[in-house]
Amino acid sequence: MSSERLPLRSLLFVPGTRTDWLAKAEAAGADAAILDLEDAVPAGGKAEARRRVAAAVAAFDGRMALFVRVNPLDGWAGAEELRAVAHERLAGIVLPKVTGPDDVRLADRLLGWCEREHGLAPGHIALVPLLETASALRGAYEIARAAARVAYLGAVTAPGGDVARAVGYRWSLESTLGLRSRVLLDVRAAGTPNPVAGLWTGIGDLEGLRAFAEQNRSLGYEGMMAIHPSHIPVINEAFSPSADELARHARLIAAVEAAQAGGAGAVTFEGEMVDEAMAATARALLARHIEEPGR
Repeated sequence: MSSERLPLRSLLFVPGTRTDWLAKAEAAGADAAILDLEDAVPAGGKAEARRRVAAAVAAFDGRMALFVRVNPLDGWAGAEELRAVAHERLAGIVLPKVTGPDDVRLADRLLGWCEREHGLAPGHIALVPLLETASALRGAYEIARAAARVAYLGAVTAPGGDVARAVGYRWSLESTLGLRSRVLLDVRAAGTPNPVAGLWTGIGDLEGLRAFAEQNRSLGYEGMMAIHPSHIPVINEAFSPSADELARHARLIAAVEAAQAGGAGAVTFEGEMVDEAMAATARALLARHIEEPGR
């Protein structure tokens, strides 16, 4: 089931206390919204936020994918939270404070029970473990392989947050590059679909955001989590091929296929040597963006 998850360029956090902001998230062009029941909700407001989020998920009729970031699954309250928000419209659960694969296996079992209770197909609800501890970052490969429903997993390396505290870095594009690269390799090796990165916290610094998003795309990430609607157009652009790129891929495929028809395995194309491996990559990209226009 996880291999069929749609790629998502932008996943925007929305406080669980402000479900009315879903309309703003959709107007901004976000591919997905993450309704946050954890850090965005004070301790005294958890129950009311859970009720609001469950109702919002059930009533939502927009095009965005909906996720819910729950609280850590350290007791029955966490299980009840999953049960409350599980719904056919729910695309996935974002699981915070993961320490290792056992946390993922527990969440997987609980979600399986929720799916049976709601009459949903097994694996309907994706699971996005957040790698916010040093042990989780070190064990990204094992965490990614812990359940088939794991998707959209990647390194979320915001300045000053849980990851910065756990690792101790002074945030910059350079200081977090190695960490983001290694986590990406781990999740790709595990076969996890659609890895996403994040976060950019400078609300007004869109040029810095663009550099960060383009670097993540160059590494191989397919999207980013975001905290402000103004970031969404920049992220979407960074993770979308341009019309010129799509046209070049189509020309490359045609050149390789023409060479193959003439009995050659490789051909010089616009100054580069290309073969079937490059054509296969180009076909996959074109297929994705023809089937999911705008993504």
